[in-house]
Amino acid sequence: MTFLLIRPDSWNFPLFLHVAGAMMVTTSVVVAVSALVLAWRADGEERAALTRFGFRTLLIAGIPSYFLMRGAAEWIRSRENIPSDNAPGWVGDGYATADLGGILILLATILTGFGLRRLRGGGGAGLAKTGTVLATLVIALYVIAIWAMTTKPS
Repeated sequence: MTFLLIRPDSWNFPLFLHVAGAMMVTTSVVVAVSALVLAWRADGEERAALTRFGFRTLLIAGIPSYFLMRGAAEWIRSRENIPSDNAPGWVGDGYATADLGGILILLATILTGFGLRRLRGGGGAGLAKTGTVLATLVIALYVIAIWAMTTKPS
C-alpha cells in the first residue's frame, strides 16, 4: 500500500501565502505589543510616539496580513478537499483562533487609536493599555494555532 507523501504542486502557492501571512500577522502583533508595553513605562512625547508606532503597526501590517493569512487559508482548504462535516481537529483550531484573533486585532487597533487620540489631551493611557492586553491575547492564540498547525494533534 502506497501513500502520497508529497502534496500536489498546485497547493504550493496558496500554502506559501497562508504561512507567509501567518508569520507576518504574528510578527506584526508581537512588534506592536512590544512598542505598546514600552509606552506604559514612558512619559509625554515618548509615550505618544511608542503608542503611535504600535497603532500604525497593527493598522498597516497586522490587519492586512491577517486578511492575507485568512484568505489563503480558505484557498488552500478548498484545494485540499477537506470535508466540512469531518474536518480534522487542527482545522477547527485554526478557524477558531484565526476568527477570534481577527476580532481581537481589530478591537486592539480601534482602542489603541482612540487612546492615541486622547493621549494628545493628556488621557487615553487606559484605552491603549486595554488594546495592548487584547493584542497580547492574540499572541497567545496564535501560539496555540502555530502549535496546532505544525503538530496536527488530531
